[in-house]
Amino acid sequence: MYYIYPAVSLEGISNRLLSEDVREGSAAPLLLDSANEKAAIYTFNERQPSWEQRDYFGGLRIRDVLACTTGMRELMLVDNPPCRTTGRVQYNLHISPHRLEQYSFERTSSKGHGKFAPKNYSKFAFDSHQADLETFALHIYSCTETKGFSSAVSDQNTNIIIGVLFVKSIGSMDVKRNIGDVEDLYRYLVFWRDRVTLSAFTETGQAELSIEVPKQRSYTGPRPAIPCSLADTPCATLGVRGVLDKLNAILRTSHTFDEVMFGLWKFLIGKLGHYQNQDQDQLSLVSILEDFIERNYDFGTAYALLRPAWNTKNSGNIQDKLCRREEEDREWRQRALKGNRIVDPKLTPRRVWDLYSNRVVPSWIADKKPTPISHAWVDEKDCVDVWTPINQKEWPVPIPKDADLNLIRIEMLNLGAEYAWLDVLCLRQKEEGGLREDLRMEEWRLDVPTIGRVYDSAYKKVVVYLSGLGRPLRLKDGDLDSNRYWFRRAWTLQEVGYQRIIAGDTPDGPMHAQQIDGGNYETALLTRFHEELHSVKRGTNHIFAVLADMQKRVSTNPVDRVAGLAFPLRSYMIPAYYESGTLEDAWTALVNAMSFRMRAHFLFTYPGVGLGCKKWRPTWDQVMKQPLPKDVDILSVYVHHDDRTDEDRFEGHCIEKGHVRGFNAGSADGRDRCGELVVEAANRIVHTFKIRVTHQFLIPEDMYTLLGDDLYRFWAIGRRMPYQRFEKVSVIMMDNLNEAHRLKDLSLAARSRNVLV
Repeated sequence: MYYIYPAVSLEGISNRLLSEDVREGSAAPLLLDSANEKAAIYTFNERQPSWEQRDYFGGLRIRDVLACTTGMRELMLVDNPPCRTTGRVQYNLHISPHRLEQYSFERTSSKGHGKFAPKNYSKFAFDSHQADLETFALHIYSCTETKGFSSAVSDQNTNIIIGVLFVKSIGSMDVKRNIGDVEDLYRYLVFWRDRVTLSAFTETGQAELSIEVPKQRSYTGPRPAIPCSLADTPCATLGVRGVLDKLNAILRTSHTFDEVMFGLWKFLIGKLGHYQNQDQDQLSLVSILEDFIERNYDFGTAYALLRPAWNTKNSGNIQDKLCRREEEDREWRQRALKGNRIVDPKLTPRRVWDLYSNRVVPSWIADKKPTPISHAWVDEKDCVDVWTPINQKEWPVPIPKDADLNLIRIEMLNLGAEYAWLDVLCLRQKEEGGLREDLRMEEWRLDVPTIGRVYDSAYKKVVVYLSGLGRPLRLKDGDLDSNRYWFRRAWTLQEVGYQRIIAGDTPDGPMHAQQIDGGNYETALLTRFHEELHSVKRGTNHIFAVLADMQKRVSTNPVDRVAGLAFPLRSYMIPAYYESGTLEDAWTALVNAMSFRMRAHFLFTYPGVGLGCKKWRPTWDQVMKQPLPKDVDILSVYVHHDDRTDEDRFEGHCIEKGHVRGFNAGSADGRDRCGELVVEAANRIVHTFKIRVTHQFLIPEDMYTLLGDDLYRFWAIGRRMPYQRFEKVSVIMMDNLNEAHRLKDLSLAARSRNVLV
């Protein structure tokens, strides 16, 4: 819930206005300096009285701060005096995780400034999870009963709306210089209040009440989403005048044929191949629209291309920015793939789904990150290939027979999304005998391994269809064990996201089941469903937990299980995708591309010997079919890989000779086993240390070479080979920190370089 207060000066906020969380020190106002896009936390000093800066975040962007303010929040919007040098206004948003108490305050001036805040301040509650920014602003508009736009900075209700809109969506606000843009946006939002309606009937011909998912029945709101009938209409049918009139009506502008839009023209010439033979004196809007007609564009495509620069008075700057984006995107993708490895996994998706125009567009056109969609793939017999104008019919889109892309679009609009990423729409799909199959294979080398990037964001919630794309969420016996269910698919491991929205929700679905006692539900199936749902989480750096999770998952193409681990295992680089490659080759390529610290877990905590070409780390068959060890939290060592020589090396602590005993037999009950490490110091004094293992691999009593981590706790034991090579046998650990410190104090371990075999 958001609580918005009228704009007052920073000096006008007293400690009495703040909630108990702030007064007790558990929360503090966050000042957002719009001029420099900086953030700082302030505290109120009652003795002075004054506001004092406590912490400063120089590299924190305002929109990043606001993206993290979810759940129950308080936002206090403060209108500060303009900066003397820039003339800009600062806004203060007070963020606190609990509910504000209702207070009454004494008015000390006509504008509400002074010792206390205004007595008649208003509090507005709104569920941010169920609406977008524009709807939020219009909710405030209706609550304050503001009648039209006022440019007066002292208008408190107007300041609330302007401040929320611009601080949240733009990150800055210059009242003196941008007042015209503010007015345009404000009027645009007010005009569109409850004016856009897309229904299941108009988009698909299905009666609304026949649609099981309520959010797929209709969308009504301020977003300028156009109906499918208009999006599919050829520009030639509308004519130049018709296209211009439609764009002006939708986006509330008054562009004319004679307008010269140099930036837009430059953008279309340089990046989309338009008008290359036109003269400078023909750089008018009518020429752009005429070219769209010649290229047989439909209105949806024209709308998707023009909307980013249409509703602004400075289209040149925006389109110059788009030009740079496209060029940077092309160069970025060229640099990202070197040989058989993606050296920059942070690539954005190649395409996104523009929900307003209902068209797939290059991602560099979008000015916002897409909302990712994750879904379970249904059985092939329940799937159908659809040719749709949404992706310009470039490839068939496989979807469940009982699903509809237009209904999914309505649900995404209801969830507040403008752009979305859906694999079947935005990732080129296979086409039996298709002419572009070579292009698909080339794109997949880069696009498939980096799919995880779109889900790997703390700022966007992942929309999840657990029962299949666009399908209502249902739960019946056997679902949770089905190889088709979302929890069981290999690709969905990297699609978990930091936050999730369960789509396809119905009023009588499993999401609305009530607990009956101690976390249990009415049936064992419901209890298990909610346990699995709540156990899904993102962000673990525990390699064996991730691998254990993948052991339970399946994929249509076996190599996808390896590819789906790249992002969960936090690889610095990612192998290119080859769908016909072998599992072991794909696994070897992934291990070689992993972070050096992650690779060290194989050497120091995996107890077995690799059965493949390398003995220091397990094969794919071993990590998928054998029990895995428990993860350790602290392991500050590295195992490097040399691509040129294909050598793996460890540079760190090494004890050349140590006698290990006590692990000739396993434990009957599977518990940890204890043993001893005996070493001889330089003065020929023999020292014995308590060691243990958490595995059941047998270790013959013998003299071994030991490689250890920086804390002397974890050790790989093995045989010394010629040329400073090391052949692993197993792993041990010191029984406790005291034993580790005692071993360290002997200075027996020397730092050396060892080649791992």
